[in-house]
Amino acid sequence: MSDEQLQEHGDYYEPGTLGEVETLRHSMAHLLAAAVVQLYPGAKMGFGPHVEHGFYYDFDLPAPLTNEDLPRIEEKMREIAKGNLRFERRMMGKDEAIAWAREHGQDYKAEHIGRLPVDQLSFYSMGQAFTDLCNGPHVNYSSKLKHFKLTHVAGAYWLGDEKRPMLTRVYGVAFQSKEDLENHLKFLEEAKKRDHRRLGRELELFMISQDYGGGLVLWLPNGAFIRKQIEDFWREEHLKRGYDLVFTPHVAPRALWVRSGHAVHYSDSMFSPMDVEGQLYQLKPMNCPFHMGVFNLRQRSYRELPLRIAELGTVYRFERSGALHGLMRVRGFTQDDAHIFCTSETLEREIDGCLDIAQTMYATFGFPDYKVELSCRDPQDKQKYLGDDALWDWAEGTLAKVLDRRGIAYKRVEGEAAFYGPKIDVKVIDAIGRSWQLTTVQLDWNNPNLFDLNYVGADNQPHRPTMVHRALLGSMERFFGILIEHYAGNFPSWLAPVQAKVLPLSEKFVDYAEQVAEKLRAAGLRPAVDRSDEKLGYKVRKAEMERVPYALVVGGREAETGSVGVRRRAEGDLGSMSVEAFIERLTEEVRQRAGVARPT
Repeated sequence: MSDEQLQEHGDYYEPGTLGEVETLRHSMAHLLAAAVVQLYPGAKMGFGPHVEHGFYYDFDLPAPLTNEDLPRIEEKMREIAKGNLRFERRMMGKDEAIAWAREHGQDYKAEHIGRLPVDQLSFYSMGQAFTDLCNGPHVNYSSKLKHFKLTHVAGAYWLGDEKRPMLTRVYGVAFQSKEDLENHLKFLEEAKKRDHRRLGRELELFMISQDYGGGLVLWLPNGAFIRKQIEDFWREEHLKRGYDLVFTPHVAPRALWVRSGHAVHYSDSMFSPMDVEGQLYQLKPMNCPFHMGVFNLRQRSYRELPLRIAELGTVYRFERSGALHGLMRVRGFTQDDAHIFCTSETLEREIDGCLDIAQTMYATFGFPDYKVELSCRDPQDKQKYLGDDALWDWAEGTLAKVLDRRGIAYKRVEGEAAFYGPKIDVKVIDAIGRSWQLTTVQLDWNNPNLFDLNYVGADNQPHRPTMVHRALLGSMERFFGILIEHYAGNFPSWLAPVQAKVLPLSEKFVDYAEQVAEKLRAAGLRPAVDRSDEKLGYKVRKAEMERVPYALVVGGREAETGSVGVRRRAEGDLGSMSVEAFIERLTEEVRQRAGVARPT
């Protein structure tokens, strides 16, 4: 870990650089540590920074800690805070600081202090209750620490190294007012209800099991169908826009990854090589080299450009077990990848096309709001980027010009560009206000050189193509997880695995229910019949719990008139209509890829 990472990760800030709410949350971390040290003698402290919405602190404890222990720790925190203890700063020399840490049994602090590239260190004491290595700033008195709640316990390796001890991380949230805290706790409760891992089990969408490999997803029939709908729409839109679809292998000789630079610069995220008849192969972490191979199939002419290559390509990356998280962080995932090879003259049009298809995707999947960032090079550190000033100015200007022309507001972020080119990042806003990174449009003039890509220009001379890496949804797995939480499992009609559930009032109407279902199937729709002998109220509730868009009630009157009683999810009874009228209604929803208003 670098000195910069240690200072950032180790709660070692420049004095006065935190905002008011961050200072409050940073002070909360100290209050948490003070409570834990008092309640658990012998506790050793790791790091305790503020984070978005709150704070955490890592501990090596003499006994296991669970979420059930948090109310007791909260009570102790409030008791300490009411003492109105003053936060006071003092300085120590490095040797004195290490001696202090060892004297108090704080081995992790001693190790951390030894790594810091400074001779004088700052400590903060909270009265006589607690002292910790910290550069601050803090609130003046502990009595200001009022509106907080501990949320959960997790594990975290010391220094993020799985070979080091696993520490107990206690998380909390904190705000400046009671109202803000209560609103955030309601938000957390709503997010918990939408957790894709829980809904994935309840709706039988996917499963992840250690028996089949951590971070490797088994798509169950319901989830697999939704994925098919997403992929079919994705392919349809790409074919409309002149993309060529390809399929590439899951493995390749290690020599390819050496050439691409992944074997050197990305090795920690790749699975170990496997020996195949004396030659080393590795699972692919990215699709890019294969797509460049497609470009290099034969000599290309400028008349063939732009060449747009797209693939739903499954890649594999080695993630530490502690980093895995449902569908959001996995080891095998399918990227909606595309690479565009064009001339510099047509780049602007291609970027515009990337943003157009991205906006189509957001609108169709129900994400009307999003934030955009334009990642540029650091003007104060130009030497770490490939290409001269003119090239970067042109590239950044082209991306900005397209965003401006499309009326897309964006934030310019200097220093966030890759060394091989600037990029556009898009974060969609979900139904409860969270932002999720989805689309990336990345320029690249490194890989065309690495793989010696050329086309013959109008001057009959070889030229390097301009290359664009582009992903719209990121990966099928992560996007599906976002979609589950966005809709809380209440998918629109065109995505829902079962679009309508036919509910016979009694066993004697099951035959008519089957006839209705058969007519829906013949129209290309997806019905199911509840054949149980339960009462209607139970069947309706069950259909709602299964998040089926429509429930169709059928009894004697419906059988006589060829109709169905229609209930719409979240809307209730829509009355009776003929089977044909319902088929027309649902078919139109599917055709328009509609069926719900924006999720709430």
